Amino acid sequence: MMHMIKLDILAIGAHPDDVELGCAATLAKEISKGKKVGILDLTRGELGTRGSAEIRDQEAAKAAKILGVTLRENLFFRDGFFVNDERHQLEVIRMIRKFKPEVVLCNSLRDRHIDHGKGSSLVSDACFLSGLVKVKTKDGGESQEAWRPKQVYHYIQWENLKPDFVVDVTGFMELKMNAIGAYGSQFYDPNSKEPSSPISSKNFMESISYRAKDLGRLIGKEFGEGFNVERFVAVDSLGDLI
Repeated sequence: MMHMIKLDILAIGAHPDDVELGCAATLAKEISKGKKVGILDLTRGELGTRGSAEIRDQEAAKAAKILGVTLRENLFFRDGFFVNDERHQLEVIRMIRKFKPEVVLCNSLRDRHIDHGKGSSLVSDACFLSGLVKVKTKDGGESQEAWRPKQVYHYIQWENLKPDFVVDVTGFMELKMNAIGAYGSQFYDPNSKEPSSPISSKNFMESISYRAKDLGRLIGKEFGEGFNVERFVAVDSLGDLI
């Protein structure tokens, strides 16, 4: 029997840097509590305006080290052209069953980049199908058991979607910004000679902080990260609300 790592949280992004931009402070907070957290990138971001797939690989590894995640893997889907079909669903299911996360975080429900919405629906569908015993998958030649995460939450990306809940990430924004900074080829650099892109502006980098500050303001904290859900969020008691 192969030794498997059981994760508490698996954060999935269509591209390397999606997870860092969307929910890195939340992940850092959970890691500080002793949770086992993994990141799964669907593509290598090879269509990105700046840098290259090889550079992205290095940046993703650096960001993972900064955050202190347990593992980071890539499914090598085609950037821009992967779809939500059976073949791609089965690959995501294989990873869900391999790591058995209690919670999955994934791309925004809708967004400017077409891969974000596709990644969102692909992962959401795969999480459901992963719990069906008649859906058969193998990893390392061994049959996998059905597994369905207890929760699937969608982080917020380019569009300012109204969150269904906000996580207090006060004390973890610096770590988030350091992890984002690992992607030096992608974001604001006044000395870069590469073409500009929507995410390479100074305004975009500043927006990450001021969005977190604004969400923090709305929940009475310093910083916040917002998430959307596809079903109601349940709490045991009113005391769970802050």
